[in-house]
Amino acid sequence: LEVSKTWLELIEGKMFFAFILLRAKLTSDAEKESVMMFGRNLRQLLLTSPVRGRTLMGVDPGYKHGCKLAVISPTSQILHTDVVYLHSGQGFREAEKIKRLLLRYNCSTVVIGNGTACRETEAYFADLIMKKYFAPLDVVYCIVSEAGASIYSVSPEASKEMPDLDPNLRSAVSIARRVQDPLAELVKIEPKHIGVGMYQHDVSQTLLKATLDSVVEECVSFVGVDINICSEVLLRHIAGLNANRAKNIIEWREKNGPFINREQLKEVKGLGPKSFQQCAGFIRFNQEYIKTFCSNKKTDLGSHALLTKAGAQGKKKSKPTPCASQQPNPLDQTCIHPESYNIAMRFLSFIGGNTNDIGKSDMQQKVNAVIQKEGLEGTAKRLNTTVHTLQLIIDGLTQPEGFDIRTDFDKPDFKRSIVCFEDLSVGTVLTGKVENATPFGVFVDIGVGKAGLIPVRNITEAKLSKVKKRRSLGLGPGERVEVKVLNVDIPRLRITLDLIRVL
Repeated sequence: LEVSKTWLELIEGKMFFAFILLRAKLTSDAEKESVMMFGRNLRQLLLTSPVRGRTLMGVDPGYKHGCKLAVISPTSQILHTDVVYLHSGQGFREAEKIKRLLLRYNCSTVVIGNGTACRETEAYFADLIMKKYFAPLDVVYCIVSEAGASIYSVSPEASKEMPDLDPNLRSAVSIARRVQDPLAELVKIEPKHIGVGMYQHDVSQTLLKATLDSVVEECVSFVGVDINICSEVLLRHIAGLNANRAKNIIEWREKNGPFINREQLKEVKGLGPKSFQQCAGFIRFNQEYIKTFCSNKKTDLGSHALLTKAGAQGKKKSKPTPCASQQPNPLDQTCIHPESYNIAMRFLSFIGGNTNDIGKSDMQQKVNAVIQKEGLEGTAKRLNTTVHTLQLIIDGLTQPEGFDIRTDFDKPDFKRSIVCFEDLSVGTVLTGKVENATPFGVFVDIGVGKAGLIPVRNITEAKLSKVKKRRSLGLGPGERVEVKVLNVDIPRLRITLDLIRVL
């Protein structure tokens, strides 16, 4: 009996120890899965297609303290801020104010935050749009997540960027900019506050931060940044740069004017050869802006030369030539790394093109003609380079000026009308936007104030787009989908959906 008792105690001890180890392993695996899911969702959100060339009105909804408005230009400049009280019996009078603002700035796109009073504010704008109240403007609106907007509005970065604005109005500006350029705006917010994951406050913060920072850096580098207009916060996330180097780049720009070419980055304090090698390929230049700047600079230099010529009679001076580092390089507008410029120039000579043809249809025709004749591998051997490098060069030379890789990704879902929860019935087909993705399913905003769930069993590979199959990606935040209602539980406010297709 004593032997049996001792044996049982030994077994219990070992089983308990094994249970502790198993629990620790399962917890670790769950943490890793949660962090990986957050990273995938964040990547999808950051790569949402920007809305270019539009004046936008951002609306931060509210009840007692009103709805905060911010009108921003196509270049993200703040044109006007205001507060309107739409839900306190002053709706008609405030509608006149909103109409005047939209007409004054020719703004036909309204962006509404999804926080408090979002549903009522959406219904308010939808009603005015249906009545054609804003004619002759054809106004549309979209709902955007305002997660992290309030935290950002009181941050040192927001105070530095918008020192004269009330924090509540800064939130409205941030909401509008999230549609205009999601990547540039969302990098200002600590990733874990963006709200596209699960249990982000319960998992290892070290692992979470390392993973999310890596995703942000990957996305920023993937898209690239215009060195002459980007923010300091955006620069920090470029490979090879950190907070100090980003700050030094901004200070150099403020002191010396815009960067003319990538070589000038070497003049920035603290940016050595290794850092330059890492970041140069992700830096972009707007060539039209550079040409205008250089033209104005030449005019100023020419005027100065005429004024000093009379006092220099009899003195033999060589003709002044601009410094090589101040000459614009058309290749700087592409994704081609400076290390490959020599190969790119040899390739241009080989196909009979020049740098003035970059991004034009003539360049595409010349490239196609040579590749069809010689083949990609044959051309690479002629230039003594790899097929991968040559493909990058071809992409850089043929992509149109101002090309943004995100244009192929998902766009915001603009609407003119609203659907009520009570209007839903089994079999109803709707379009919506993915809010969040989890291992058990995907939550979709279908415009009824409550997200519906597509269970993971209803997301089959056959329903995904060819692009997603090629990238081995599932659904993620920001994607537009067509869904069918499978079940509506009104008392519990639950909607079950089936995925029809990805739009």
